[in-house]
Amino acid sequence: MTDLAARALAALSACGVSLPSDAQAPSVVSRSPIDGSTLLVIPALDAAGMDAAVDRADAAFPAWRSTPAPVRGFLIKSFGRVLEQHKEDLADLVQLEVGKIRSEALGEVQEMIDICDFAVGLSRQLEGRTMPSERPGHRLMETWHPCGVVGVISAFNFPVAVWAWNTAIALVCGNTVVWKPSEKVPLTALACAALLDRAIAEQQAPEDIHVLAIADRDAGPALVENPKVAVISATGSERMGALVGPRVAARFGRAILELGGNNAAIVAPSADLDLAVRGIVFAAAGTAGQRCTSLRRVIAHTSVVDEVVRRVAEVYSRLDVGSPLEPGTLVGPLIDEGSFERMQEALAEATDAGGTIVVGGERVNVEDGPDGFYVRPAVVRMPEQADIVRRETFAPILYVLSYDTIDEAIALQNGVPQGLSSSIFTLDQREAELFMSSGGSDCGIVNVNIGTSGAEIGGAFGGEKTTGGGRESGSDAWRGYMRRATNTINYSHELPLAQGVNFG
Repeated sequence: MTDLAARALAALSACGVSLPSDAQAPSVVSRSPIDGSTLLVIPALDAAGMDAAVDRADAAFPAWRSTPAPVRGFLIKSFGRVLEQHKEDLADLVQLEVGKIRSEALGEVQEMIDICDFAVGLSRQLEGRTMPSERPGHRLMETWHPCGVVGVISAFNFPVAVWAWNTAIALVCGNTVVWKPSEKVPLTALACAALLDRAIAEQQAPEDIHVLAIADRDAGPALVENPKVAVISATGSERMGALVGPRVAARFGRAILELGGNNAAIVAPSADLDLAVRGIVFAAAGTAGQRCTSLRRVIAHTSVVDEVVRRVAEVYSRLDVGSPLEPGTLVGPLIDEGSFERMQEALAEATDAGGTIVVGGERVNVEDGPDGFYVRPAVVRMPEQADIVRRETFAPILYVLSYDTIDEAIALQNGVPQGLSSSIFTLDQREAELFMSSGGSDCGIVNVNIGTSGAEIGGAFGGEKTTGGGRESGSDAWRGYMRRATNTINYSHELPLAQGVNFG
């Protein structure tokens, strides 16, 4: 057993996970991107097992939907406190399975705690509306009700936070949950499920209101196509969403899709360049460019583009790339060899399209992780927004384009299929207001003087176009997990009909 595997086992044990001692098939393999080693082999579900998981959650739904929403909130409050006790353990697993630096791993677990606090408050605010009726002696109102089983499909890059966004709100709304995590990160899923099970037991909530379904990709369609799953919330690639969305729609289910992001930052002539460079570097290089909100494109005014490139390249050249377990590291590994190969293919295509690699792109040798795929984040000057720039490569590649007018910059920003996150660095209020207006950015997240990544849980998270249109986390995203009913109550002695209809 490697040192990393032993550390993973210790964190799992602290979270109360009991692993089966006998080998089973099928299975998924947890490998650490830090050094490429195998952490553990975990039993997985096949399609029949996935159907059984849905049946369990479906059977638990009637009792849970009948539980008062504030009482459901007590469960999430208890879960939040359990997460606080095991923040370090979960951060260990996030580091080992994803390769995040320590502060980012801890930050992801903090997102879980924050969404629990949000959901507890929400449990007393699932409000409807009362509208005036045109008929005397009548009241018109709407009420909101849980949908049923919510299937959550999460990606590797945020293995715990995105699940928590969906699950905390879905449970508070009275749904039950079946969670299929990415097959790349099963250990974090086991730990999260064990901690939630502890809270469920403490609150004496019904069993099986949350069911973990670790499975490989072949079992995924069984969850997506199951008619007992009322809502599918899927986070992943555009390709995955193109498969999931139609299958859910074909059975008249509901899909919440949070897919690719090809995010841009406009740097205006008036921008505070010190602020812009800090925002650009974190958004583009943080998490080794493996966030859906990672910065992929900088669109800088011709008067400042050379200075922006010079400053960013200078910072990139001295970024500490290495093991995320070492203090001082800022950029950890890519998740696997496939990600590295796709990055190299994208860089080759960019140069073929006339781009110039200013800095980065090469593999970095790390003594403690010879089989890990570490790269220096790359900056590429592009003469135009070529096809490769319009596609998302899930790696730290930052394309730089230039513009002359703000209308041209906004057209470049919007000129990609994806529509997740966007930002502008400017001290010109007119430009900022234009960027946030209906004629500005077409993304679901629009920022001014900050980068594209680092969303807070209080705002609804998601994007437009091929990003999917779904919303998770804060604001009124809870409505996506509930169904609306319009109610009319007649408290008069008459039976007037709407629109003045006379029937007899």
